[in-house]
Amino acid sequence: MNNKGKTVLVTGGAGFIGSHLCSKLLDLGHEVVCMDNYFTGCKDNVRHLLSSDRFELIRHDVTEPIRMEVDAIFHLACPASPVHYQRDPVQTVRTNILGTLNMLDLAKHRGVPMIHASTSEVYGDPQVHPQPEGYWGNVNPIGPRACYDEGKRCAETLASDYRRAFATDTRIVRIFNTYGPRIATEDGRVISNFIVQALRGEAITVYGDGGQTRCFQYVDDLIRGLLAVWAAPNFPGPVNLGNPVEYKIKEVAQRVLAETGSKSKIVHKPLPVDDPRQRQPDITLAKEKLDWSPRVSLEEGLRKTIAYFKHKS
Repeated sequence: MNNKGKTVLVTGGAGFIGSHLCSKLLDLGHEVVCMDNYFTGCKDNVRHLLSSDRFELIRHDVTEPIRMEVDAIFHLACPASPVHYQRDPVQTVRTNILGTLNMLDLAKHRGVPMIHASTSEVYGDPQVHPQPEGYWGNVNPIGPRACYDEGKRCAETLASDYRRAFATDTRIVRIFNTYGPRIATEDGRVISNFIVQALRGEAITVYGDGGQTRCFQYVDDLIRGLLAVWAAPNFPGPVNLGNPVEYKIKEVAQRVLAETGSKSKIVHKPLPVDDPRQRQPDITLAKEKLDWSPRVSLEEGLRKTIAYFKHKS
């Protein structure tokens, strides 16, 4: 597929992942329309792009309809950290459902592809390990995480129904834990929490005994994957994008302490409600259909992310 010189809309474009995607799209010669309501996004994330005449920044909430001429849509708008999406759970559901409907309507109206950023959270606390795309998940529909988990599941349903009912070109990407520069200081996710606490000399907070597992994907790998999904013909997904190397949370805390040289102590707190015990992507499909797999090790990614937080402070 020829994706040269396109006009691309990125919702949530001033967020952590969105800002990296905007930068890469500009590097590739595209025009970028970055849309964000700044609920969790930040203008500073895209300030370095404002001088480009191929970059446009729009303050708009995806829950409100919008029309524009674009050639592709990357729909990333939605708070992704429990700290943020639980702050206003009703708005999180609105963003996932109304926001996705509005972007699907725009994609349908324009006849353009919409790459929908879903999440590994659709698998819930999985009873299948690692998680392949064919696994339907184990999600509590009435728990405090459901505004995000079930909201994203419903958004996948909408994208699939638009493809079936209207032949809209939808692509579903299930994103696993991602980290890197520009992740917010108060984001509330594992790696950013550990790094910030270590650099401040604060206690490192580990929930539960730290034996629960996660897999961590550096943001550059994710951006390559998103672009590969856009370039792939007739590939609606869903497809997992994540690093399959599995780590115990307590091991990640020790690695951050070692990389930062911090003297912080590790303290344990109770596990949050419905917190998954394990999470690991099966990326067989991404390898086969996209020729994609992660390249950045946790060690290299941590060094780059720690350097970013040191510079920021």
